[in-house]
Amino acid sequence: MEEEPRTTAVADRQSPRRLLETSTVFEGKVWDVLRETFTLNDNGESITREFIQHPGAVAILAMDEKERVLLIRQYRHPVRMDLWEIPTGLLDMDGEDFVDAAARELAEEADVTADTWHVLADLFLSPGSSSEALRIYLAQGVTEVPHEERHTRTHEEAEIELAWVPLQDAVDAVLGGRIHSPSAAAAVLAAAAAKLAGYSSLRPADSPWPEHPSQHGTWPSGPVLRA
Repeated sequence: MEEEPRTTAVADRQSPRRLLETSTVFEGKVWDVLRETFTLNDNGESITREFIQHPGAVAILAMDEKERVLLIRQYRHPVRMDLWEIPTGLLDMDGEDFVDAAARELAEEADVTADTWHVLADLFLSPGSSSEALRIYLAQGVTEVPHEERHTRTHEEAEIELAWVPLQDAVDAVLGGRIHSPSAAAAVLAAAAAKLAGYSSLRPADSPWPEHPSQHGTWPSGPVLRA
């Protein structure tokens, strides 16, 4: 009888390589572009790549007691579209706790708070061109922020529209190609999968997040040349 093939645990892993040189080739209002030269192994050829240096972000799928999820519609200029998304914000405040940042963004962009938080998914949104790490939370036990305490939204956020959508309808919108935001799509599909286990499989909100840049160790084998 043939042996059953062994099941390999599927998990990404940290894989630092020898960094030879790094320089900033563009400084932007929100993020910079880096050029780095590295080798895959000690005897390997040097490789140069350019990518966006990103502070990371958090996103929130708020869910009410009827299992409706909160979607927001916002204009995104690079794609020239109004997209249905979930509240999302940059981690650009030094030392801010990840969950605190998520709670702040939920209140500012969607006018709600939540008393129960879990990690829904961790993503790299475009790992070939950006260092952006995104943590998506499931926020339950939601309450509206009083009108007099609501954040004044500006620029594109001033046009935000809110909609509470049944979870299955949101899943259908993703699978039907009507929702294009990667954070919203991942959150909705992850929530639908988690629902099958009564959300008991989700990680605590304060679970470690070693993939976020602030948690990275140093590069092995120096020196690193900075232009």
